[in-house]
Amino acid sequence: MVSKLNTYDGGCHCGKIRYRVVIEKLEAVECNCSICIKKGFIHLIVPAERFTLLQGQDDLSTYTFNTGTAKHHFCRHCGIHAFYRPRSHPDGYDVNLRCLDDGAIDLFAITYFDGAHWEDKIDQIRDRYS
Repeated sequence: MVSKLNTYDGGCHCGKIRYRVVIEKLEAVECNCSICIKKGFIHLIVPAERFTLLQGQDDLSTYTFNTGTAKHHFCRHCGIHAFYRPRSHPDGYDVNLRCLDDGAIDLFAITYFDGAHWEDKIDQIRDRYS
């Protein structure tokens, strides 16, 4: 069975950061971990070959914490966290579904992930997006 590929563009609030993602499934994850809950991040995890940074490399800043594996990129001008390199999939990208253009969020099924208990639950995400 061949899955249909969907292409979406997105970016930060000021428009300096722009990217494109190609995905198969219209599925995303909402997490309740300490950083996601504060950022309002809804996760759309994609392999690196399906993510293209179209503009803004020099406009990115990066925040890390805990293990330092995740690279939380954000626009240094408007502060929006439009995507990052996740700890769960360090070779991929995690796009903030809220940052896709044209109301794309309305097309996605969003499931819940108990990231507040990340160490005990992470295999649920790794298995789903591997």
